[in-house]
Amino acid sequence: MVDDETLWHEARAGDPAAYERVYDRHRDRVFGQASRLLGSRLEAEDVTALVFLEAWRRRRDVRIVDGSVLPWLLVTTNNVVRNTRRAAARHRRALDRIGALAPVDDRSERAFESVDAAPERADVREALATLRPSDRDVLLLCVVAELPMAAAAAALGLPVGTVKSRLSRAKRRLAERLGERSPDVDPGLDLTPKEGAR
Repeated sequence: MVDDETLWHEARAGDPAAYERVYDRHRDRVFGQASRLLGSRLEAEDVTALVFLEAWRRRRDVRIVDGSVLPWLLVTTNNVVRNTRRAAARHRRALDRIGALAPVDDRSERAFESVDAAPERADVREALATLRPSDRDVLLLCVVAELPMAAAAAALGLPVGTVKSRLSRAKRRLAERLGERSPDVDPGLDLTPKEGAR
């Protein structure tokens, strides 16, 4: 199988088939990451499209880690989700300001948002949202995406020791937020890095 680095060089040289192969190879992981963060499959689809658009727009800056573009894509997913949330918050504030002029029944919007907002995942998403973005990025890369710490460190441009300490802090805070006594207890999200992720 051709590795990402080769495909990415071909894509940068103008081969659309190579870019399509990178997209096909990693879109599900990007979508899964966005879906976990947002709790909405529809929003996750938009974020996935934006991540790959950003990858193409910044194709000369994409960082290949151990022959894979996936770590860069996952870091970009986290950033796009943050930007999407900020834009949504600005949009809500703008609507609130004009709400008195044109009141809207938001029952249909709530129903739409709840289509795939599974209750058992809501607590984990809320707890993740309370973490520092830098800690959340490390947790998502090392635990959820199962990247080795060295790959996460390379993707984030950080020393491995920093990734290790952020991961430990994130696991502890997430477990505390979910009411667990130990970060080794599964609060609905397996917080233990997978084999090879250390």
